Amino acid sequence: MHLLWESIEKVDFIMHKSRVLPPKFAGNGRMEITMYYAVNSSQMKSIDHYTTEVMKIPSLVLMERAAYEVAAVMKQKIAKTDRILAVCGNGNNGGDGIAAGRILYLQGYQVAILFIGEEEAATRQTKLQLEIAKNVGIPIAYNNYKPGEYNILIDAIFGVGLSRPVAGEQAKIIEAMNQTDAVVFSVDMPSGISVDDGSVANIAVRADYTITFGCQKQGLLLYPGAEYAGEITVADIGFPELAVQQAEPDTFYYSMEDLKQLPARKCNGHKGTFGKVLVIAGAKGMSGACYLSAKAAYRTGAGLVKVLTASDNRPIIQTLLPEALFSSYDDCQSIEGTKELMEHLSWATVIVIGPGLGQSELAAHLLQTVLKTARVPVILDADGINLLAKLLDTISEDSNARMDALSGLGMDSVILTPHLLELSRLIHVPVEQIRKNMIDTASQCSYNNNLIYVIKDARTVVAHQKDRYINVSGNHGMATGGSGDVLTGVIAALVAQGMAPYKAACLGVYLHGLAGNYAAAEKGTYSLIASDILDSIEQVLLTNA
Repeated sequence: MHLLWESIEKVDFIMHKSRVLPPKFAGNGRMEITMYYAVNSSQMKSIDHYTTEVMKIPSLVLMERAAYEVAAVMKQKIAKTDRILAVCGNGNNGGDGIAAGRILYLQGYQVAILFIGEEEAATRQTKLQLEIAKNVGIPIAYNNYKPGEYNILIDAIFGVGLSRPVAGEQAKIIEAMNQTDAVVFSVDMPSGISVDDGSVANIAVRADYTITFGCQKQGLLLYPGAEYAGEITVADIGFPELAVQQAEPDTFYYSMEDLKQLPARKCNGHKGTFGKVLVIAGAKGMSGACYLSAKAAYRTGAGLVKVLTASDNRPIIQTLLPEALFSSYDDCQSIEGTKELMEHLSWATVIVIGPGLGQSELAAHLLQTVLKTARVPVILDADGINLLAKLLDTISEDSNARMDALSGLGMDSVILTPHLLELSRLIHVPVEQIRKNMIDTASQCSYNNNLIYVIKDARTVVAHQKDRYINVSGNHGMATGGSGDVLTGVIAALVAQGMAPYKAACLGVYLHGLAGNYAAAEKGTYSLIASDILDSIEQVLLTNA
């Protein structure tokens, strides 16, 4: 299993030289894990400005540190026989690339520099780096790239400041770089990728490795930027913690060590200690969804799980999951059935509603009852979200009005887990618009309300008020029916055990993705099914035991 886990860790392509913000220590002396921040372009510029202008650390010092880190990563991957070309623009990113080339050149590597643009238009630091490169004898060419002469490329054309489509000579050179078999190392960002959302500015460099500085960038985590970035190293180049804090980063992601945040298991605990999950799911003939959610909740540590489903599903659920309590919602609209439903709702520590529930009048009644009466956290998934979208249809077609209506649900701790199509139905925004603006959409949905959105995609985004989480675990094999049902159960179990709902949503998504990675390592991404993810939860948790 140990060797298998090592292969899974390779799926997580992000490496860290050091944390930007150090770990915190709780009062009992135990280390309290601090997540990693991912910043946008304005935040990164603020960090850089505060460092150089307020704290008076010279830009040239940061540039030398950045160049050293680029060279250090490259030396792990290249040989003295390789032919290296540093392709550099006239901004400070180009200066980083020139300096990295010079460091390698002075250590005996075969390096040349291609400078793009006019030297007179370069930044002061980049002019200086170019002059130094000339003085030490590095061959320098201008605006004349010849594919095939070099097998290693340093991409230092654009950095975090790119705000326009790539065109002209830069676009031609990037196209030529992408057509070669050379290994590409991008400096800070693959040139042409947006720092904010990972979009491609007409054309972008396809890197094998990206060495980014100080903080992770949002655009390197979101697609398509994540695909263009290759293996990412987040390198510490000396930005002070205070400089990062003043930028107020509000987007983060987890790494393996953050599994230590999972709820501790009390040695003297009992089944009630670890929470009670009520799963309202499964129309007639749709038992699979409630089974996957319920079992995932148990596998993730919930003490008790009760399945409230159609009575026809009883033999299947009780056969596949005898550990679960069972009840039927068939008669919930009668006086006696309503009383029984209220007892189920008051019993629960957390309520799941929606997986495989269908969109019948009975299902709509169940949803409305839960939303009106529940006094514990509620997780809305699948048909629960679709039913909610239908309710909103009676209010307005306008997206802003629908978001306002959602914010007025009147409940704390409601977690919504839509995939992009479900979210599109919910807020009346086209899927492609959501996909291109994941962070902005998440922010709009969660602004000025207490709802928690788990927006499921290749990079799932979790949003709550002003905070956002980008998930980096998981793989494309998880794009299979039932995967979302497993996720819902995982999140529910963490909430049931006392974890704050937003934190449970973030860590639940990360744990679910790790389970998917473990399952893919055993089954492959083609053959992966939801039950494989479910069965792999225990292996993930064993690594934290």
